[in-house]
Amino acid sequence: MDYAFDFNWDETLSWLKTLGIALAILFAFFFLANFLQNLLKNRLVKRMDDPLLANFISVIFRLVILVIGFMVVFRVVGLTGVVSGLLAGAGITAFVIGFALKDIGENFLAGILLAFKRPFRVGDIVDIAGQRGTVLTMNLRDTQLKTLDGKDVFIPNATIIKNPLTNFTIDGFLRYDFIIGLDYGSDYHKAMEVILQEVQQVDGVLTDAKKPSVWIADLAESTLNLQVTFWVDTFDRTRSDMRTKTEAIIAVLEALEKAGFNLPSKIIELKNYQGNSLETS
Repeated sequence: MDYAFDFNWDETLSWLKTLGIALAILFAFFFLANFLQNLLKNRLVKRMDDPLLANFISVIFRLVILVIGFMVVFRVVGLTGVVSGLLAGAGITAFVIGFALKDIGENFLAGILLAFKRPFRVGDIVDIAGQRGTVLTMNLRDTQLKTLDGKDVFIPNATIIKNPLTNFTIDGFLRYDFIIGLDYGSDYHKAMEVILQEVQQVDGVLTDAKKPSVWIADLAESTLNLQVTFWVDTFDRTRSDMRTKTEAIIAVLEALEKAGFNLPSKIIELKNYQGNSLETS
């Protein structure tokens, strides 16, 4: 039995030509999307001074262009019915995808809220769900932090929305404090004056809008505890806050010791009610 194989070369060439045009359009839209994303991001950063929001909007813009590109490709290859079907079934598709990719959709929507609400900026020091670090970037799914010990932490955007967020640097001011214990019977007023003078001379300590202060924090068993507080400018990245705090503590200790103040450790009082001699070995 003979089988005749009818090969239509013209139809095959036409199909390959259409496929080539479709692939060319797809690659063109891909490079166009990347180019316009970078262009839009640079323009938004200059005008908005907000890299997080600018990056987020540019990513959304890129996705829209890619979706348009796929729609054009479908029409070129003659799959207009597929496009119509996709549009008609968008509701059911969105429901199925939303149910299957619940976490991804949740993080995506949370990212949109964070991008426009903007509770932090690039470079801010934040604490999110017990993770403290500097904000590096935010994308459609998560936000990247650099911890103080150099770790990179990726926190899902939905977690940020659901948990308390502490921003230590958003307004430009951050307060630090430490405790100094004085011996009972000291000249407390003079000690407080010495402390204030020394703290105000430390580089990085604010002395205008936010001034250092000293007050009595506690009447402890062995010492009168003074709490020393001062403010730093968080927008000044040239000087470490911990360095400023360290120099402030050292300056206060040296000044108090030089002025003759005793800074005792914990004192234990022993009372002998029976009058017996205490033996030591």
